[in-house]
Amino acid sequence: MSEVSKMKEEEIRKMVREGYARTAKQGSSCCGPGASCCGGTDLAQGISKSIGYTDEDMEVVPEGANLGLGCGNPVALASLKEGETVLDLGSGAGFDCFLAASKVGREGMVIGVDMTPEMLDKARKNAKQGGYENVEFRLGEIENLPAADNSVDVVISNCVINLVPDKARAFREAYRVLKPGGRLMISDLVLLRELPEVIRNSIEAYIGCLSGASMRDEYLKTIETAGFEDIMIIEEASFPIELMANDPTAGAILGDLQITTETLADAAKSVISMKVQGLKPVRPTRRNKHRAAKAIA
Repeated sequence: MSEVSKMKEEEIRKMVREGYARTAKQGSSCCGPGASCCGGTDLAQGISKSIGYTDEDMEVVPEGANLGLGCGNPVALASLKEGETVLDLGSGAGFDCFLAASKVGREGMVIGVDMTPEMLDKARKNAKQGGYENVEFRLGEIENLPAADNSVDVVISNCVINLVPDKARAFREAYRVLKPGGRLMISDLVLLRELPEVIRNSIEAYIGCLSGASMRDEYLKTIETAGFEDIMIIEEASFPIELMANDPTAGAILGDLQITTETLADAAKSVISMKVQGLKPVRPTRRNKHRAAKAIA
């Protein structure tokens, strides 16, 4: 068993929270493909454009909302409609929330959930700066969502669930808060093969969205086990972690752990960005009712 897997879940959450608190204060990413902590706004925008955001997306949100933290654009794929309620898991500085807010309109609602108070402060300031009256941000963990049962139409998330120790519980929570017929739309990092042991055992790599990632088929099975149906992979793309040479997280991996650039480049072949969607059935099957009962128990 790796050192990461031996850690208590709360210890992992604490380290992830501290890592993203630093990111909030720095105003740039430590989890994106590229030298994102060192390049400021221009690099964050470059990263976002490379993973599916448009120039218009980046221009319409408040300055500082886009930290270049994602690995895809779930909002573009969620087919959001006016009047819908959207919940963003791990909302960061609010980038995806603000894009979703423009799609659901004044009659709709967007709720961002993040466990890092510094990120919430930043997101709320951005919302005030942008005049977003249909967006609110809540402190919470995505394994214990601060939202009622059957209360939202769409759950989105962008490169966050890979950071969660208990991914099965996170997906069960997403299922719980969705209305019957509601949609799950997420972008995340998954693995095609196991990472080298030295990276799997790295806490720095966990915070950097690497060692916490699940195997692709295991990830999809976890979504299915939570009760979702019609699960569909929308897109898969390589994730060039070998380009992270100037990123502090990658620097820790390369330096403190004495990982060669060749090892990191080889590991890059294991990691992909996956966009996937699923539906909560309108009428739960007997199997899903059984799962819900087990989750409550």
